[in-house]
Amino acid sequence: MPDSKVTMTSSRPYLVRAFNEWVLDNDCTPYIVVDAGVQGVQVPTEHVANGQIVLNISPGAVRSLVIGNGALEFSARFGGVPMQVFIPLQAVMAIYAKENGEGMVFGSEPGSPDPDDDSSKDAGSSQAQGERPSGRPTLKVVK
Repeated sequence: MPDSKVTMTSSRPYLVRAFNEWVLDNDCTPYIVVDAGVQGVQVPTEHVANGQIVLNISPGAVRSLVIGNGALEFSARFGGVPMQVFIPLQAVMAIYAKENGEGMVFGSEPGSPDPDDDSSKDAGSSQAQGERPSGRPTLKVVK
C-alpha cells in the first residue's frame, strides 16, 4: 500500500440513501433530523425548534425526493402550503424509523456538525404533512 493518504468523499450521502431504503423496505416511515442552522438549509422556519427540524421523507409525504452526494431535496406541503426543501447533507444529523426509532445518528466528519447529546432523545418539532412523532425515538449509533 502506498504511504500517501487517500482523501475520500463523505460517507453521509451513501448512509442516508441506504438507511432510507432500509427503513422503507421494512414498511416503516423514514424521518430525518436536520440542523436548520447550517448554511444553505431551506426548510419551513416556522417548524424549527431548538435549531432543528424533524422531517418525514416517506414517499407519501414528499414528492421528487433526491438524495444526492451534496444535498437532499424534495417538495412537500407544510400546513397546506407547497415548498421546495433543500438540505445540504452535512445538516442531516440523524435518520430513523418513526415506528421503532431504529436508525443512525451521524457523528463528525470534516465539515459536518456534531449532533448534540440530547438531539437523539428530543427528535424535534414537525415533519412533512404535519404529523408529530409518537413518543420519543431511540436512536442507536452504528459504528
